[in-house]
Amino acid sequence: MNSGRVSIWVALLAALALLAAACGSSGESDDATDTSDDTAESTDETTADTTADEAEETTDDTADAGDAEAAGEPIKIGALTSLTGPFASWGLHVEAGMKMAADDINAAGGVDGRMIEIISADDQSDAEEAVVQYERLLEEGVVAVAGTISSGVGAATAGLAEEAQVPLFFSKSGSDALLTQSSRYTFRTCLPAGPMNAIPWGQYAQDQGFTKVGQIIADYAWGQSFKTAAEGVFGEAGIELKTEVAPVPETDFTTYLRSLDEFGPELILATGHPPGSGPILAQAADLGIDVNVAGPGSSLTAVMEAAGDTAVGRYADHSCADYFSDDYAELATRYVADTGLGFMEDDAVAMYAVVNLLAEAVASVGDDPVAIAEYLHGASYDSPGMAYPLEWTEWGELAQSQLVLVTVTAGPAPEGLNDAGDWWVEELFTSDPIPPYEPAS
Repeated sequence: MNSGRVSIWVALLAALALLAAACGSSGESDDATDTSDDTAESTDETTADTTADEAEETTDDTADAGDAEAAGEPIKIGALTSLTGPFASWGLHVEAGMKMAADDINAAGGVDGRMIEIISADDQSDAEEAVVQYERLLEEGVVAVAGTISSGVGAATAGLAEEAQVPLFFSKSGSDALLTQSSRYTFRTCLPAGPMNAIPWGQYAQDQGFTKVGQIIADYAWGQSFKTAAEGVFGEAGIELKTEVAPVPETDFTTYLRSLDEFGPELILATGHPPGSGPILAQAADLGIDVNVAGPGSSLTAVMEAAGDTAVGRYADHSCADYFSDDYAELATRYVADTGLGFMEDDAVAMYAVVNLLAEAVASVGDDPVAIAEYLHGASYDSPGMAYPLEWTEWGELAQSQLVLVTVTAGPAPEGLNDAGDWWVEELFTSDPIPPYEPAS
């Protein structure tokens, strides 16, 4: 891989055994003989001893049964993601990656004999619905929740995770406002904070000698976060930046693109408008705007479905997955064959990693969510296909993120790695490890 040359900006809660103790006594009349009294005392002692032994055996048997039951209980992990709504093209791969990891773990015997169970919850890309679904997952007894895509959903659930003390893993929620200095149960995985995400694109633009860059951002937490970060990054690099702001559900970007065309950018960032990256690319081509469009860590299959051949050689994006590693090839070949989703997106790779890391945590410290969170803060986990190890700061930011920038090329893809179309990806460069963003206290 090429490196960015420009450095800028930096137990197991066991089931309780119920004790069943039986007490026996035999009473005698006041006028009983001494012999009768002795006999009664002897009988009482024998009966008490026998009863105590039976009670102890019963207790042991009950405890053993409880332990056996506990050992057989599944380890529940919630998949809170967008199975419908604007971010569904990400969410479907989140769910599939988590289920693939669970299947692999279970096929190998589970965690100390316990199976992993993925409980899916559709947040519908809506913050209010996400709260309802998050609370349902807690009622189901999950040890952790993972897969959040929308920063709006992340904002609605991060505080709940901290209050409940149950780990929550974002996949693509990148707003810099989601984590605070006191966050301990919230973790990023595939997308670092907005200020961090802007750095590789600034490096790339500088490396290419660009002087003007345009961007279209969505008017919600992530878009505004990226906007602010990009203004700082490109401003410090001496690159002019023009920003257009569009609603999240927008599908017609003609007006915004015409405004940018008048500006004359050498690169258009759709990074701040995740659902719009495909349409922005296609509509830019229709308007004759012949520059690369950089996406936000999009579902590449969704982009290609929206843009088709206009994406080839023109669409660039970043990824938390190393599409060019042997580990990715092995994982993706199975994923493509088993899921029918055509291509293993980086969200699937990241969530595959998270489920495996949670299984490792449970095997080490049990299924108490508090203990799991403590374990994760001390972990550094290299997972197949990931571009960097999963390792976190005290407040849950990625400590070693290293994004891979790619561009879409004509196919064919390596055998077995893409049934979604006749295209593949080519590496532009890989950033140096990005310094973790430190939120305000």
